[in-house]
Amino acid sequence: MSIRSKLSCSRGLLYAVLLLAALFFLGPLYVMLATSFKDADQIREGNLLSLPHGLNLESWTLAWSTACTGADCRGLQPYFWNSVLMTVPAVLVSTAWGAVNGYVLSLWKFRGSDTLFGFMLFGVFMPFQVVLLPMSQVLGYLGISSSIFGLILVHCLAGLAGTTLFFRNYYAAIPKELVNAARMDGAGFWLIFFRIVVPLSTPILMVTLIWQFTNIWNDFLFGVAFSGADSKPVTVGLNNLVNTTSGVKAYNVDMAAALIAGLPTMLVYALAGQYFVRGLTAGAVKG
Repeated sequence: MSIRSKLSCSRGLLYAVLLLAALFFLGPLYVMLATSFKDADQIREGNLLSLPHGLNLESWTLAWSTACTGADCRGLQPYFWNSVLMTVPAVLVSTAWGAVNGYVLSLWKFRGSDTLFGFMLFGVFMPFQVVLLPMSQVLGYLGISSSIFGLILVHCLAGLAGTTLFFRNYYAAIPKELVNAARMDGAGFWLIFFRIVVPLSTPILMVTLIWQFTNIWNDFLFGVAFSGADSKPVTVGLNNLVNTTSGVKAYNVDMAAALIAGLPTMLVYALAGQYFVRGLTAGAVKG
């Protein structure tokens, strides 16, 4: 067998393995999507892998607005918009805050800056369960407990260590000669940041935005611990919907609700996933 034939055989085997892996990971998504379009009779009589008889949108309507009739079960609509109101400002603030921190810790170093950065790294690896009680006390002291604004503050603080790490490591690769030349020309702290550093930050900015959006939108721990009756995020609403349905279990409604809750993150990765990969590899090779 020639070398070319061996390479073609190896490449075909690799593609087959990758295809099987893709089918394995996409299988649950297919089951959820197919089940969400089925009615109750087809779910009882068919199987998980069978195609729906048609595009039955009733389960999606119920999951969005009137999934059940209990006192605390209103469908995902109010929870979804609570997540939007919480996630958008939390992502923007934590990303901007992390960018400034990374800029200071990498290009405007001061005595003890490396030690401070080392302490901030504890926030990346610290389990969030540790801060539930003290954070609850702080929110109560500030008078913003059980509110969307309180959740925004919690997510900004929880994500600050990660965003600072991203930007600090990325800015450390920027030639310091650029900053020194700008200083000699009379540029100050903020002028250098907005005119030189920010235009070079597109790759890591996309990584941080996608990372923060995914973490905050999918968060359940802080949502269930710090939200009130009118400020619960979509993850908590999904949990309430699935666990409070009375009578016959409506799997099609549950699947539709799960897809609605996960749709924003799927869209973000579908539309901006290429920028995420580019940002992760930016600066990996020098020269």
